[in-house]
Amino acid sequence: MSRVKTLQSLFKRYRRPGDIVFAVVVFAFTLLLLSQLFEQTAYQSRGKFVAQPRFWPAVSLIGMTGFAAFHLIGSALSERIYGRWGAIWNWIKSVEYAVWFIAYAASVPYAGYLPTTVIFAVLLSLRAGYRSGKMIGIAVVCSIAVVLLFKTILKVNLPAGQIYNALPDGLRQIMLTYF
Repeated sequence: MSRVKTLQSLFKRYRRPGDIVFAVVVFAFTLLLLSQLFEQTAYQSRGKFVAQPRFWPAVSLIGMTGFAAFHLIGSALSERIYGRWGAIWNWIKSVEYAVWFIAYAASVPYAGYLPTTVIFAVLLSLRAGYRSGKMIGIAVVCSIAVVLLFKTILKVNLPAGQIYNALPDGLRQIMLTYF
């Protein structure tokens, strides 16, 4: 194996499907951030130039925009690789789990930590294709174990569910404290 590399081999591009879409999105995002620079930062008449509140954000955003432009140009000039929409579909599919998490976090203050965790564990198991009774049971047991670990053992403070207010006093206190 040779350790001597040419300049061309050091800067060889390995494109992936969806690279041009990624380059366009990143470049557009950096332009959006750069366009907000004067509205989101301030200029002070006194002080050194490099001590201005706007200076370092401007340096980073100009650099980010420049490198995003180079990436976009490099992607546009490279040979086209088929499969772009497959890569984009994979990105969209990964966002689905972020939506599941946001729905879970939004549900906890209303339904409570234990019921929400059990329900979402079962739903995500079904979503992942685990439909047997054994796998659903494992999801329920694991979700209860997670709740016990976080609320009872680690004493993590989480918002109490409004549904717990409908419980009798003694049971409500136990659910608020341990579940």
